Amino acid sequence: MSDPFDIASEPFFQNKSSASVEPAYLDGLNKSQCEAVEASDGPVLVLAGAGTGKTRALTTRLAHILLQGKANPWEMLAVTFTNKAAREMQSRVGGLLNRDTDGWWVGTFHALGARILRRNAEAVGLKSNFTIIDQDDQVRLLKQLTEVHNIDEKRWPPRVISGVIQRWKDRGLMPNAVSDAEGSDAADGKAVLIYKDYQERLALLNAADFGDLLLLCLELFKLQPNVLLEYQRKFCYILVDEYQDTNVAQYLWLRMLAQGHKNICCVGDDDQSIYSWRGAEVGNILRFENDFPGAKVVRLERNYRSTHHILGAASGLISKNEGRLGKTLWTELKEGERVAVRGVWDGVEEARIVGDEIEAQQSNGHSLNEMAVLVRAGFQTREFEERLIALGLPYRIVGGARFYERLEIRDAIAYLRVISQPDDDLAFERIVNTPKRGLGNVTIQTINIFARAERIPMVVAVNRLLETNELGARARTTLRDLLNDFGRWRVLASEVDHVDLARQILDESGYSSMWKMSKAPEAPGRLENLKEFLSAMEGFESLQGFLEHVSLVMDNEEAASEDKVTLMTLHGAKGLEFDMVFLPGWEEGLFPHQRAMDEGGTSALEEERRLAYVGLTRARKRVMISFAAHRRVYGNWQSAIPSRFIDELPPGNVEQLASQGLYGTGGMSGGLGVTSDFSDSQNKRHLRHNSFKEFPSWQKSVATAKDLDLVEFQPGQRIFHQKFGYGMILSIDGDKLEISFEKAGNKRVMTGFVERA
Repeated sequence: MSDPFDIASEPFFQNKSSASVEPAYLDGLNKSQCEAVEASDGPVLVLAGAGTGKTRALTTRLAHILLQGKANPWEMLAVTFTNKAAREMQSRVGGLLNRDTDGWWVGTFHALGARILRRNAEAVGLKSNFTIIDQDDQVRLLKQLTEVHNIDEKRWPPRVISGVIQRWKDRGLMPNAVSDAEGSDAADGKAVLIYKDYQERLALLNAADFGDLLLLCLELFKLQPNVLLEYQRKFCYILVDEYQDTNVAQYLWLRMLAQGHKNICCVGDDDQSIYSWRGAEVGNILRFENDFPGAKVVRLERNYRSTHHILGAASGLISKNEGRLGKTLWTELKEGERVAVRGVWDGVEEARIVGDEIEAQQSNGHSLNEMAVLVRAGFQTREFEERLIALGLPYRIVGGARFYERLEIRDAIAYLRVISQPDDDLAFERIVNTPKRGLGNVTIQTINIFARAERIPMVVAVNRLLETNELGARARTTLRDLLNDFGRWRVLASEVDHVDLARQILDESGYSSMWKMSKAPEAPGRLENLKEFLSAMEGFESLQGFLEHVSLVMDNEEAASEDKVTLMTLHGAKGLEFDMVFLPGWEEGLFPHQRAMDEGGTSALEEERRLAYVGLTRARKRVMISFAAHRRVYGNWQSAIPSRFIDELPPGNVEQLASQGLYGTGGMSGGLGVTSDFSDSQNKRHLRHNSFKEFPSWQKSVATAKDLDLVEFQPGQRIFHQKFGYGMILSIDGDKLEISFEKAGNKRVMTGFVERA
């Protein structure tokens, strides 16, 4: 058998296989990295801690196997989680081998699954040219099916049912494998039937969704053992990156393919498994040695990123987790500064202190690009945005829209703009049919055409059209009622506080009820942000002052330079690094998050601790953790106690800054002792009982809200860009999106310039 990528017979290749001379490509690798590279045969698990150079070890391993003549390029399967990681791996290996890597089996789970399916599509009821549909098409197809099955869309929106089906697919479950108990929980007990019909419709359309790309591969391997055997023989070596993030379907797919040669190398970090909410199973990496008896485990523990004290704090914290394989990071870098822990009076003071420290660091010559504020929940960014704007410090929100750019906030502002300025056509058009009032596109178009022709505001145009028959009777009634509401609210604006006015508008317009009634997974987060919006208004004397402030906020991003502070959630920060990291909001109920623990118990608490570990290990030189005695939540002041994670930090690696006597002096034995009313015995009791009934009620209310920003954008999602139009997200790289636009082709754009379609 020959192949254009066959390099095994080349003289250069053969010379490098000499055991007496260490290959040049191993230069610069440490002992553990070399061990990971050279342990080529049999199952290998590489536990790669944060900042330990795992990408270099993984790519060098791939090149090593090829250069030693153990396999040909087409006999290797290298699996990544992102297209960027796949491209980087191909680039690095290509550099080591000095040859083109196009056509190699290197890519994401979905890309490789699609490649296998296209070669064997008929076996699972498809043709080789099948279409991969995006989320928008999935929802539209499910909408048709929910109508057929008489499902109430208000109670069970098609998008929610789509989420249910995709979770089943992530677990490798075809419709006939879903239990009756699971199926009875959604869509009035008809979810499994809808799932079955959905799969049949996809087959008729010669289409598959993203979940099918692995699910149908699993089905193919079960139905056609000879096909599975072919690929088992083909892939002599399998390499997998970020193994701790695999879901059940991905795990099963890899395990089936690896049963041939059993030369599988999985690289990952159980201490950085933080995505259970999107299907990741930390148990996959924890049971690797049971799945592959005799597996060799290599630990990459030398960290090239962080200082001694940062690593000491992170390692001490994560050691409290029981569900881990265990490793201890170390470094040859300087000892550095201790991790700073500071208690503050409230969230406003917290934002002020962080903002002032960022400004001071910038004055000392440090780049804003090397500073990040990492929060547990998206709503926390608002106060930091306000403070950075006040200081004139540019910032970027990564993984989500800036606070005042979020859909629900823009809608709320549009209502207020119409009340403040009736001639604001952009605001009027945004909310005239939000929530849905039965006004169709033809009605809106008629108003627009008339307003432009007469050169009058849309509100005036509506008033004139109400006197004609240009609009249907129902539309005239709806618009007349809406204009009456606008008039009543304008009168109310002179009688009540602007915050109460906004609250009343959101309630009486039906906008708040729209999100309360919605079954969409992002709905709780939308409501949470609206309450934070009302809290933000309290800092201004008038509605006009607030709207002017918002305009300046929105303009800030346009005028800002490229040097910016990064604001993002901890979940979004994985894989990134900064010189200085601020970790605010370390309070019980917020971090660890009460909702997560209520739903997941001890396992969720351990994942929250892993999230804290990820936050700490993003920093190269400095970390500042902060917690507040009081927070304004939903407009109400509530008390808080410090996160248990603070008391779990090793005292020798931490500097406790003055907390102005907020929590008492405490003791340093066995922890920081930041609070005198949260003793060791209480700590242990709360560790055992995750309901936290003794904790203030605000923590429960914070915890029940969804953290929308964690799923703001995701591959396969349909979006809209003002310049390029509609498209589908292919991959995500921090605050940059790779998008396939319907008319403009593939483009790379910033998250701040797109919105969900």
